[in-house]
Amino acid sequence: MKIVVLIKQVPDTEEERTLDAVTGGLDRQTGENVVDEVAERALEAALSYKDAHKGTEVVLVSMGPATANQALRKCLSMGADSAVHVLDDTLAGSDIGRTSAVLAAALRHTGFDVIIAGNESTDGRGGVVPAMVAEHLGLPHLSFMNSVEIADDTVVGERAAENGTLRVRASLPAVISVTERSPAARFPNFKGIMTAKRKPLTTLALGDLDMDPAFAGAGRSVVVSTRERPARTAGKKIVDEGNAGVELAEFLVAGRLI
Repeated sequence: MKIVVLIKQVPDTEEERTLDAVTGGLDRQTGENVVDEVAERALEAALSYKDAHKGTEVVLVSMGPATANQALRKCLSMGADSAVHVLDDTLAGSDIGRTSAVLAAALRHTGFDVIIAGNESTDGRGGVVPAMVAEHLGLPHLSFMNSVEIADDTVVGERAAENGTLRVRASLPAVISVTERSPAARFPNFKGIMTAKRKPLTTLALGDLDMDPAFAGAGRSVVVSTRERPARTAGKKIVDEGNAGVELAEFLVAGRLI
């Protein structure tokens, strides 16, 4: 079984995130960049299967700047076997359409039996890249999975629905996207950290994926203007002097809340 996990490096969600004043894009230089938490949970799903099925190969695939190799090395220390980093300056600022097309090309390059990803990244929050990758590859997609069970030729799991829980399945190969309700990722141990330095990490440019060079000029997001979010203002405190109910009702009416 060959399981490929899509990994993304994102700004630390515990730090204040800001936009770059020049490009209008998310500033990824001033704060710490980390592995996206939901992507780590996707990796945990793959590693849990590997723990019970010796001979399983877990491969990481990421598209991003040079610093993304730090995220891949961490994931290798957690137990993945190898990694592929799509690194090309022409891909900077790619929108989700181009991102999904490049990831699909990288996946064709690596080969796979199962592809696992987080349902959405904490920086973009688009939530559609796994589905678009599945469409490019012509594969079934089990989305927003809270639990995953991988067998030799099928994958089964549960996803939340509006009025309950759905148990869904698909034949392999397939794409799976997991949510934050899936099991938390393990921590790297000392042996994993040391062996990660020797595990293969392949860097691929756009030309290595047999993609049309003209594709590099399409699908880039351009921010035309930005402005900071207004500072929060203090709320109005109502002291009940016999008319608090009326004041509260007037406040709700003014805000069109009733």
